[in-house]
Amino acid sequence: MKIGILGGSFDPAHKGHLAISKEAKRRFKLEKIIWAVTKKNPFKAESKTPISKKIKDCKKIIGLNSFIKVKFYENIIKSNKTINLINHIKKNKNIEIFFLMGADNLINFHKWFKSELISQKCNIIVFDRHGYKKNSLKSKTFKRLNNKILTFVEFKKVNISSSQLRKI
Repeated sequence: MKIGILGGSFDPAHKGHLAISKEAKRRFKLEKIIWAVTKKNPFKAESKTPISKKIKDCKKIIGLNSFIKVKFYENIIKSNKTINLINHIKKNKNIEIFFLMGADNLINFHKWFKSELISQKCNIIVFDRHGYKKNSLKSKTFKRLNNKILTFVEFKKVNISSSQLRKI
């Protein structure tokens, strides 16, 4: 079974998250995509939005796209680290994981906890984001993985971000 994981604080969820999920499903023939909502992104300030509201908002954005499941794993795995989430999902040996991220995340991916292990356990799909392509393609991770298990996807981008929405 091929599944995608899109992790993040989803503060708030928006149509860009939905667009990359649909594109990933189509291009990589994914059976389902998990939006793994986290309380806190280790690289960002603490969110003031309760996890229950984030999950509710994610479900509203998803609408009738039943291939997307919204999950909060931190209570189960006792961690917000991506590698622990991947290890938890990989307990099912029949799952091939496609980890989805925006190009902005690729720039600092080498700083993620056990990033090399993440890249050994799943395919990494990076979606171009407005203003990040050049730096993401120069990143340590892009150079190290060099299209072995990393795919850089250019598509009709939705020029929106959660941080922009929080400012509104």
